[in-house]
Amino acid sequence: MRTVEIRAIARVISPLAVILCLFGVTACSAPAASAPTSVPAKQAAPAPATTEKYPTRPIDFIVPWGAGGGADQMARKLSPLAEKELGVPLPVINVAGAAGSTGTVKMLAAPADGYAFEAYMADQVATVAFGQAPFTHKDFAPIARIMQQFSSFFVRTDGPYKSWKDVETAAKANPGKIRVAITGAGSVDELLVLFFEKKGVKMTGVPFPQPGERYTSLLGGHADVLIEQCGDITQYLTGGQFKPVIMFSEERAAAFPDCPSSKELGYDIYLPQWRSIVAKAGTDPTRIKMIGDALNKACSTQVWKDYLKETYSDEKSWMGPDAFPAYLTKHENEVLAVIEQSGLNTKK
Repeated sequence: MRTVEIRAIARVISPLAVILCLFGVTACSAPAASAPTSVPAKQAAPAPATTEKYPTRPIDFIVPWGAGGGADQMARKLSPLAEKELGVPLPVINVAGAAGSTGTVKMLAAPADGYAFEAYMADQVATVAFGQAPFTHKDFAPIARIMQQFSSFFVRTDGPYKSWKDVETAAKANPGKIRVAITGAGSVDELLVLFFEKKGVKMTGVPFPQPGERYTSLLGGHADVLIEQCGDITQYLTGGQFKPVIMFSEERAAAFPDCPSSKELGYDIYLPQWRSIVAKAGTDPTRIKMIGDALNKACSTQVWKDYLKETYSDEKSWMGPDAFPAYLTKHENEVLAVIEQSGLNTKK
């Protein structure tokens, strides 16, 4: 090819090459439609906020009393009913000692996440009122009152005391001789013993933290009187071994028409025994409500209603998260009133 022709072609190609190169650079710098540049952008974006599912694992059901007692019986009856509603196991864990305080401390040592709650009862309220507990009710998230019963003094049917008058007479004649099996120091049981001491009926409270020990102490003659609820010792009542001699109520119980009430005998003290469920303060209110709803459904079953009847409990025992906190405060004030009226000592 001649030199003149080559130079002519070069003059045409050179500007075109520059234009193509510029276009190529621009194309390379702009993202192609098929390029996966949007994937890293999506991965880097924050995930939307979600509510953690609850519950996803077993919830510890702590009973701060030994096996075989009323609180233990209640928990083992309630646990499978509530499990069906919550969808997770509720293993019952007995932690006895210090009138219920040992188990309560264990529950309060757990995180406030709704994976531990306990069977809390009136006995422990007295411990708080006496100032003998390492906690106060401000440490709790009250959930529900599950059952309520009247307390009584029981004697052995074949023992030396056949009525409350027999017990009262013996206690006045020999102050401190009558031994009363109680749950522990600072409990409602001890409060009842101290109350009667101020009334001139001096008895000696003997603590047995294990329910079975209290029952066998009366059977074996190591105690003369037992403080308990009828429903907790049904087998001994139906078997004819124990009988109530005074019931702390305003009226006689239909199931025990021969047993006088404390009111008719001139003793203005009642303090019903109740059992409830509490969690640790600070637990998410939505979880408290969820537990409360599950317990309510469990306590609405015929199985539970039959259980209340079998244990001589109030058929209207249920009290949910909306009303139970105020009831707990009210009951503590009633205990404090009995303490003050009786001239008993308290560290509060």
